[in-house]
Amino acid sequence: MDYIEIIGLVAAALTTTAFVPQVYKTWKEKSTKDISLSMYTVLFTGVVLWLVYGIYLGSLPIILANTITSVLLIFMLYMKIKYK
Repeated sequence: MDYIEIIGLVAAALTTTAFVPQVYKTWKEKSTKDISLSMYTVLFTGVVLWLVYGIYLGSLPIILANTITSVLLIFMLYMKIKYK
């Protein structure tokens, strides 16, 4: 594993974990009134496209970050619909 791959893994970990507090807060409070459904839908679409791109390149950092973020976004979208 070269240093560029390590930089990618660190970046993936930071950007993905930055999203976790929002998911946790939403789940804990059961409130999504301040969350934009359209923004999360567009973000989810972009993350899935990044995942496809990462798979095509065979880039572990891109694949890991976008797989985990996709799962978190699916959960957020589910909560947005459920707690509307």
